[in-house]
Amino acid sequence: MPSKSSARLAALTVAAVCTAASTVVLTSPAHADSVRIHDIQGDTRISPYAGEQVADVAGIVTGVRTYGSSRGFWIQDPAPDADPATSEGVFVFTGSTPKGVAVGDAVTVSGTVSEYVPGGTSSGNQSLTEITRPAFTVVSSGNAVPAATPVTSRSVPAAYAPVPNGSINDLPLRPSAYALDLYESLEGMNVQVSDTRVVGATDPYTELWVTVKPWEHRNLRGGTVYGSYGSQNTGRLQIQSLGKAADFPDANVGDTLTGETTGPLDYNQFGGYTLVADELGTLRSGDLQRETTRRQHRSELAVATYNVENLDPSDDTFAAHAAAIVNNLRSPDIVSLEEIQDNNGATDDGTVAADLTLARLIEAIEAAGGPRYEWRAIDPADKQDGGQPGGNIRQAFLFNPDRVSFTDRPGGDATTPTDVTRVRGKAALTTSPGRIDPTSEAFEDSRKPLAGEFTFRGRTVIVIANHFSSKGGDQGLTSAYQPPSRGSETQRHLQAEAVHDFTAKILKTQKNAKVVVLGDINDFEFSETTDILEGRNTLWSAVKSLPRSERYSYVYQGNSQVLDQILITPSIRRFSYDSVHINAEFHDQISDHDPQILRFRP
Repeated sequence: MPSKSSARLAALTVAAVCTAASTVVLTSPAHADSVRIHDIQGDTRISPYAGEQVADVAGIVTGVRTYGSSRGFWIQDPAPDADPATSEGVFVFTGSTPKGVAVGDAVTVSGTVSEYVPGGTSSGNQSLTEITRPAFTVVSSGNAVPAATPVTSRSVPAAYAPVPNGSINDLPLRPSAYALDLYESLEGMNVQVSDTRVVGATDPYTELWVTVKPWEHRNLRGGTVYGSYGSQNTGRLQIQSLGKAADFPDANVGDTLTGETTGPLDYNQFGGYTLVADELGTLRSGDLQRETTRRQHRSELAVATYNVENLDPSDDTFAAHAAAIVNNLRSPDIVSLEEIQDNNGATDDGTVAADLTLARLIEAIEAAGGPRYEWRAIDPADKQDGGQPGGNIRQAFLFNPDRVSFTDRPGGDATTPTDVTRVRGKAALTTSPGRIDPTSEAFEDSRKPLAGEFTFRGRTVIVIANHFSSKGGDQGLTSAYQPPSRGSETQRHLQAEAVHDFTAKILKTQKNAKVVVLGDINDFEFSETTDILEGRNTLWSAVKSLPRSERYSYVYQGNSQVLDQILITPSIRRFSYDSVHINAEFHDQISDHDPQILRFRP
């Protein structure tokens, strides 16, 4: 996924150019023929007054935002019209901290109606209707805030969005037919959710996700599963707070915000429709526990994949990762690690070696009571594999030498491809460890697959570790374009084809070869990327052996979804698979991914 912190910095830069100071102007109250808020909002996503000046727009202040790049206040007309498609609220963007205005003030506002696109127009996001460069008058104070509109399981339609195969901006809003239309018809208004279950844990930006539809694609741990492009989970809403971060609860998936959560409905770059709460419900714990998988039997080979999220020697998470590998994963025989950074992390000085990173993790695992793992990896060329600048992330193998041996065949480096040959009638790698097609355009500015040849109880298993290109740049589910564009798929499709073809070459050399393809595929089990990777009778994603409600390794915007996968060749017939949920659902996660583990008898 794209870096949230870097995207936020970009958003700050975008917003800074339209900063305007507010001015309190003592003028006469609004006239009866003044433009009303519902006139400004209109019955589509784009205001009919966009770009025009409006004067003496009347409303009651329902919220004041004094932090971040988008400072200002919300106003709402206490006398709504009869059209459910027209919102009665709007955000007044002041740029700097608004002064002289408080919740409950009756105000009149003059300014320019603007359509602000969080993240910029290239993001594909919907726009937020605002009044910018405002001058406002406080007519009176202490007024009752307009009653919050409840957002409930009954009010949110089952269908997510109209699908015109293009922009939905100009389509008339149908709030009783589509969830996105309902939320848009409430943009800027005071809304309320009650007794909502948390489906996305509190993140470092003091945000969490809830659902108003507790049964919607629910899994056993309280999350909402994203199982197809048509199951967007319409009941999801992001929750932020108008208060201080210290007041925001540390919530896990499965917890409940009991009582009422109330505030203006905003739209932002990182979550779409967001309830900015001035009143938060009380957190009730769901007592979610981190999972522990079973230990492999003596005759079973246990192979795991684990994205350790930019691990470098300066991190303080080594002991926690070690405990997860030893206690929750039960010390797998082989662990494919993704996002191992070089020895000085994000420092961009040409360092590419990661031996210190791996040595520190191995020491921590041994200290936690695990085996003394050995490792194999190939250092990338500097700044050629994407990820955090200077970090030089790569995949690496850990293996328990008491259970598994590694077949070393020299010659592999950052740019030399490994190939398939025949040794004593069986498929073998020409270099082990080796990279698959590292100079191909498929892996430009992205991680190259790492292949290794292992022996377990006298039988050869080839393991291919992957970290496909991220979804950065894809349009969000709340995009102004439906269905959203997923442009990042193009490169992943090329990567999937390369790994599939390499696996097919192994099977052509040895029909019954046992190959495990695993890692952070950065795409869903139902995606075209996975279809290409599987091919016809070449590989099969073993996460599909789980019930649909248990298929997830990552939680994004309240959707529990699959990004990490383990795929197997047909000769691996009997196996057990587990997605071990230790991170993605928790506010104190040490990685944003859950590890996956496969056990089988070669």
